[in-house]
Amino acid sequence: MQLLVVGAGEMGQWFARHSGADAVAFADRDSDTARRAAAGLNDAQAVPLDTDERFDVVCIAVPMSAVADAVAAHAGKATAAVVDVAGEMRDSVAALRKHAPDRERASFHPLFSASNAPGNLPVVVDAEGPTVAALRAALSAAGNEVFETTPEEHDRAMETVQAQAHTAVLAYALAADDVDSRFHTALSEPLEALVDDVVGNTPEVYAEIQSRFDGSDAVAEAAQRLADADASEFADLYEEAGR
Repeated sequence: MQLLVVGAGEMGQWFARHSGADAVAFADRDSDTARRAAAGLNDAQAVPLDTDERFDVVCIAVPMSAVADAVAAHAGKATAAVVDVAGEMRDSVAALRKHAPDRERASFHPLFSASNAPGNLPVVVDAEGPTVAALRAALSAAGNEVFETTPEEHDRAMETVQAQAHTAVLAYALAADDVDSRFHTALSEPLEALVDDVVGNTPEVYAEIQSRFDGSDAVAEAAQRLADADASEFADLYEEAGR
């Protein structure tokens, strides 16, 4: 299997390593990034973003906001399958369907960073076939829990597990004062660890998630309900949270 990965960042490199491909090429708008990615993987090569070479599989590994344009530009370089690892399903699947109507198509979303792999890996298989099946098998063999979903189910879940979760953690970080670590409780200490996990990454990635998925306003509204509640109302909200 010959694989072209468009977007040679962390997740593009992760996909290439675990795809089961016999030959890998990286293309990126930053040619140095593509060359570094290729140097880190045995027998991989860097190719220009406008290459006219053809590959069995093209994997789009770019930010969510760039997926549609990237699929339009590069889907034609695939002879068998076009897939993505962008992190959302609605727009990705629509772009795959539009620009690769006669290819196998799948949208994968690794629910982890490459440094924390393996992990849960939802996939929407929009047009199945042997190539997508081989990719799924390779990713499963790498220890990932690959499971099928729909664009609607996936994106609805991301509102909670990404947009709302990130908002809650960052809001705590913005509101919290610095305290002596000896004061931390069994609840606040892991919250501090979550803050460190979130703020140690790339803010643009989190900004894209907040822009793409609803959920932040619901967290803000819930926090305001708690802040405004009297003792009785707070108890009711506490019980509601437990349900």
